[in-house]
Amino acid sequence: MRPDTPRFRFSRQADLHRIDDDGGTSSTSRLGIMADYDARLIDLYDVDNPDGADHDLYRALADEVDARSIVDLGCGTGSLTVSLAGRERHVLGVDPSVTMLNYARSRPGAASVHWVNGDSGGIDVRDADYAVMTGNVAQHILGDAWPRTLADLRQALRPGGVLAFESRNPEARAWESWKLDDRTVRDTPHGPLTEWAEVSDLNGNGEVTLAFHNVFEDTGDHVVENLTLAFRDRERITRALVAAGFDVEIVWGSWIRKPFQEADPVMIFKARRQ
Repeated sequence: MRPDTPRFRFSRQADLHRIDDDGGTSSTSRLGIMADYDARLIDLYDVDNPDGADHDLYRALADEVDARSIVDLGCGTGSLTVSLAGRERHVLGVDPSVTMLNYARSRPGAASVHWVNGDSGGIDVRDADYAVMTGNVAQHILGDAWPRTLADLRQALRPGGVLAFESRNPEARAWESWKLDDRTVRDTPHGPLTEWAEVSDLNGNGEVTLAFHNVFEDTGDHVVENLTLAFRDRERITRALVAAGFDVEIVWGSWIRKPFQEADPVMIFKARRQ
């Protein structure tokens, strides 16, 4: 996996299809509206996205607010989710991908988490102390779904509850580093995997579209992950949070809590429900 690539996160925004031998495409829809991830790619997720400084910060914030009820929206394979559980905590992991959640449920410690297949509308708590969206999940939530998601999270939190998440700074133009013309090949448990990416430039809506190509050489399967990411600046995100009923306490520009500056590649928001 290339550094800071956005694949695998918040799959309801991804359209996955397989390129057939004749050059056509086929899709497997889930719940009638989307295609889910190829399980072979999910097997690589934790290798490509290991536990690190981002998870350390989100765990520390949970401890600092003495969280007893936690929501992890867009929990993916559950790496962070299960590490938040225990210590008399109620942890809810929510993700639209059945394949992701099946993987999460197989983790050691998964029984201590309540797993829900869905988006923010599937959050069934109303008194959470803490909610997180990690892995740049916020960027995968587009259009009217973005304010609706923030409203759902506000409803899930108790008054004074904390919401924390990160989003890439559009000023850093991260998508330019994802334009990879060269194909790379790596060994996986499913045999050699050839990968490359096609990336658009930022459009007028502040969005970038991507197509990640994955060819499993042993079978010839060519799986394409198509997704769109929203690049919102600090002011735009702050306005959305305030409109949803949050106060923005701080925005960091690094995982060691350095105050955000305009050139920083990431914006880490800590907001509190009004």
